Amino acid sequence: MSVRRDNWGSRVAFILAASGSAIGLGNIWRFPTVAAQNGGGAFVLIYLVFVVFLGFIVMIGEISLGRHTQRNPVGVFRQLAPRSLWVAVGFLGLAAGWGILSYYSVVAGWTLSYVFTTAGGTFSSGISAEKINEIFLGTIASPTQAIFWHLLFIMLTMGVVMGGVKKGIERWSKILMPLLFVLLLLLVVRSLTLENAHIGLKKYLIPDWSKVSGNTLISAMGQAFFSLSLGMGTMITYGSYMHRRENIVCSAGWVCFFDTLIAVLAGLAIFPALYTMEGLEPQAGAKLIFIVLPGLFSQIPFGTLFGTGFFLLLSVAALTSSISLLEVPVAYLVDERRWTRKRATFFCGFIAFFLGILSALSLGSVTGLSHIMDIGPRSLGFLDMMDLFFGQFSLTLGALLIALFVGWKWGTRALIDEFSSSESRSRFSGLIAFQIRYVCPVVLIALLLYLILNPNAFA
Repeated sequence: MSVRRDNWGSRVAFILAASGSAIGLGNIWRFPTVAAQNGGGAFVLIYLVFVVFLGFIVMIGEISLGRHTQRNPVGVFRQLAPRSLWVAVGFLGLAAGWGILSYYSVVAGWTLSYVFTTAGGTFSSGISAEKINEIFLGTIASPTQAIFWHLLFIMLTMGVVMGGVKKGIERWSKILMPLLFVLLLLLVVRSLTLENAHIGLKKYLIPDWSKVSGNTLISAMGQAFFSLSLGMGTMITYGSYMHRRENIVCSAGWVCFFDTLIAVLAGLAIFPALYTMEGLEPQAGAKLIFIVLPGLFSQIPFGTLFGTGFFLLLSVAALTSSISLLEVPVAYLVDERRWTRKRATFFCGFIAFFLGILSALSLGSVTGLSHIMDIGPRSLGFLDMMDLFFGQFSLTLGALLIALFVGWKWGTRALIDEFSSSESRSRFSGLIAFQIRYVCPVVLIALLLYLILNPNAFA
């Protein structure tokens, strides 16, 4: 007999919570850079195609599984394919979400620390590039700082999840998501009013088809997929809290829209500002966020205020994602093991914290953790290894298996019946069924093979 579950208070609540799960650090520090390096507007258009024909379809499948069964990822497969190996897909999603949370909170802790570092005027006028680099290396290499901010971020996440679906996740999603959007709009306005902002806009938005290649297609595919929180059970779990009366297709569409909107707006906030200073070039990841941009903040008017707002934005985006990551294993323990939510949250949160300590110490504090393995020319520490196996391989494999399960085991007829149960049967039902049965598996197999052959592609 299934456990009585809480539900979202409204469709808006689900959309805000699911959008918060999808919107994370990758939207803000990776998407704009990859777009600029791969043809600007051309990349954005290709990205949108993959969001619509890959991410959106898999998301419909995951949400439908969750709502149909009203169960967590493990419970879904136990109910729909009892006594079969399909349950391993649920456990894979559980492990992926838990593993990602362990190192994601370490990186999120850096953004939280930089809110205070920037607000304190550290990146004031006249600071050298060497000093900025020294500050960042000191932040990530100091075991005390790295573990403290990691713990603080995990505790913030636990505080939200412990409140439950309505009083915790829904309540805070309604606060954090509008805050994120307002902060981002303010940063966009400030960035667009900087001198020579048009240079960055042209670099970012005008299509340059000469830069489009096979790698561009793979980058757009990977970005569209990884940014939507697919393949790790998050959307299954959030879908299980959805009312029968809610429109799955429409809700999934809004989540994809907001995730894409935030990514595009992040580029409008970063690139006009970046190109106001001569010699600055876009670089993906931590170097752009923690070294290049603080140097920019030290040179532009009201840079301290701009920088503080930017790192606050990153922290909010990270928190909305980490909440969903923690909810996946918590939901499993509450549903399948009959634990109280408080006990499950403490257990899952502190397991993620203690595992994350290894990631926190792998960036200079402990030599043995800084070099675990080599892949091509790249040396992987513990955090890098976790991201490779959980953040890339596990998510891709999980989404592939979910698409195969929905399309071939559960069946497209059951899928259509589920997402049509609360609304009139869509004229696109047949197209959605065809895509999840044939198109999505083929595309995800291609992405998985590419990751195996090029494991540094999304580093």
